[in-house]
Amino acid sequence: MEESTVKPYDEDSSKKEQVTQMFDRIAPKYDLLNRVLSLGIDTIWRKKAIALLNPQDHEKILDVATGTADMCIEINKQLSPVEITGLDISSNMIEYGKVKIANKDLSHLIKLEVGDSENMRFADGYFDAATVAFGVRNFGNLKQGLKEMNRVLRPGGKIVVLEFSRPLYFPFKQLFNLYFKYLLPVIGKWSSKDQKAYKYLYESVQAFPDYDRFSDILREVGFRSVQWKALSLGICTIYSGEK
Repeated sequence: MEESTVKPYDEDSSKKEQVTQMFDRIAPKYDLLNRVLSLGIDTIWRKKAIALLNPQDHEKILDVATGTADMCIEINKQLSPVEITGLDISSNMIEYGKVKIANKDLSHLIKLEVGDSENMRFADGYFDAATVAFGVRNFGNLKQGLKEMNRVLRPGGKIVVLEFSRPLYFPFKQLFNLYFKYLLPVIGKWSSKDQKAYKYLYESVQAFPDYDRFSDILREVGFRSVQWKALSLGICTIYSGEK
């Protein structure tokens, strides 16, 4: 299954358009989705990913595919940078994120906006670091999105990517695939009324070029010192690199 062919719905529109539609639909249940997908440990994964950033070196941080801003909130908690910008293609996700940020009295520190990861408005070299959690597999054009992240980073700036991956070891690999493929769509149909969205999530993880393949793509688009670390027996992987 090719990564570029995996779309949420059986329609003629582009992957980017369908992903936007999907996240607009499931935005009210997105936080629940993350807890269910990760078996409740996605918050720990985010903390581990953000721990790769140095507060002294990373004062202006961009979070791409920010969703409802969980990553932005955790970045502020751990690093207290001078500027955090969250970008997402789904306007509904951004609106839910703004509510969460306002409830935590962080609106003056975290700015959220609707935007396309493959064509960002930011100047070259503006940010010290860029993060994306559970979002790169949803890019319409993976390499173009990563090239844009590279463009907006200063020389020496760091990228940290957190993404679902295919578990590595028997029998956990088989058990998790059963959960992901068969149980999760049932939960999705019950919780968000969009079963196809949850089916897409399984298919997109299966098609995503994880581990060494994704590391090679990061190098191809211009990052160096690329590393990856599997978490929770490979349910999730952290990738990092420098411009």
